[in-house]
Amino acid sequence: MTKTILSTWPLFFGISMIMMGAGLQGTLLGVRASLEHFSPSMIGVIMSMYYVGFLGGSHFAPTLIKTVGHIRVFTAMTALASVMVLLHGVFVYEPVWLFARALTGFSYATLYIVIESWLNGAIDNKSRGKMMATYLVILYGSMAMGQYFLNLANPAGTELFITVAILITLAVLPITLSSRPAPKFDKTEKVSLKYLFHTSPLGVYALFFSGMASASLFSMSPVYASEQGFTLPQISTFMAITILGGVAMQFPIGYLSDRFDRRRVLIGASLASAFFCFLAIPMSGLSLPILFLSMFLIGGTSLTIYGLASAHTNDHLSGEQMVAASASMILVNGLGAIAGPSLSASLMDIFGQHLLFVFMGVIYASIGLYGLYRTSRRGPVPLEEQSPFVAQPSPLSPLSPLTLQVAEEQSNAMLNPMENRRAN
Repeated sequence: MTKTILSTWPLFFGISMIMMGAGLQGTLLGVRASLEHFSPSMIGVIMSMYYVGFLGGSHFAPTLIKTVGHIRVFTAMTALASVMVLLHGVFVYEPVWLFARALTGFSYATLYIVIESWLNGAIDNKSRGKMMATYLVILYGSMAMGQYFLNLANPAGTELFITVAILITLAVLPITLSSRPAPKFDKTEKVSLKYLFHTSPLGVYALFFSGMASASLFSMSPVYASEQGFTLPQISTFMAITILGGVAMQFPIGYLSDRFDRRRVLIGASLASAFFCFLAIPMSGLSLPILFLSMFLIGGTSLTIYGLASAHTNDHLSGEQMVAASASMILVNGLGAIAGPSLSASLMDIFGQHLLFVFMGVIYASIGLYGLYRTSRRGPVPLEEQSPFVAQPSPLSPLSPLTLQVAEEQSNAMLNPMENRRAN
């Protein structure tokens, strides 16, 4: 494994720089928008445009890579992402930010796909699980680290936007100079949303609404913290602790889901997320450390739901369908992510900043309650037939060719056929 990491360090360095930039940029935009007195509703629409662009990038990236290759696409998207960041800092107008945020999402989605597909080609089957864990730790850890760059300069200036552009630009240096040949990129087919919902109603429901809630969490939490009067170090910690919670709880919850009825683990994580969201409301007025603990627990429980829902959906698919279905699951999650920030921001605009936690809490509670209903409609999948849990990033980087490859290899290794599994 050490040899593999040493040979792929340019890829890990690239994703680290990109995620530090993405982490800083997302929080910076929320804080700057509040300073500029953008309405919460407008901020929500601006943040939603990122996910619109992200889905667009996810769709067109494979064609771009097939046409001109990994390195040229990576270089072009790095330049585009850097220009869009600077555009945010130079032209602080809502229409410009709407446009720039969409192209930012497009470029980031394409960058993730280039890096992950390249990394996938460099990993052998023996070390794939450990490398996936390493990848996720770097992805979430870098994003958490990026939060603290917010303290380097005044968000009202252009220095932090320039910092994001520098981080993104640094990502391109080792990758473009790497001597390792780029891999062949294979685009997968899709499984229809209608078929997917018929096969796993709970999985699709959880994918959509977890996308809605987690996009609201990452897009509007900086706005909430800024409006609450938090200092820049406090805003940085507020966001970083949420991400670190997601890192800490991925594998313990995944371990439980591989040993018990996965639906019940999904229900438990959802209801726990709802509880911690509602708990954060009174905690914000009592103690900042306790509020940070609440955010850690919100991140720890909610950021596992995408992986749980994805694994539960795969439990009801044949081995041949898993890879193709992943694209449809990404689409479902992305559609929820587009709707989330706009809806939560509108509620915050009308009823106050605490409605962010009410909004997320209601969503997670609905996933848990719908899960309880589904347990009365269908029996559990036998443990020996469950597909292994794969820790996955939620909407920040939902399209992962590496994850698709893991799912494909797991499906080929299964001993019990799933083609005849009854779905209702």
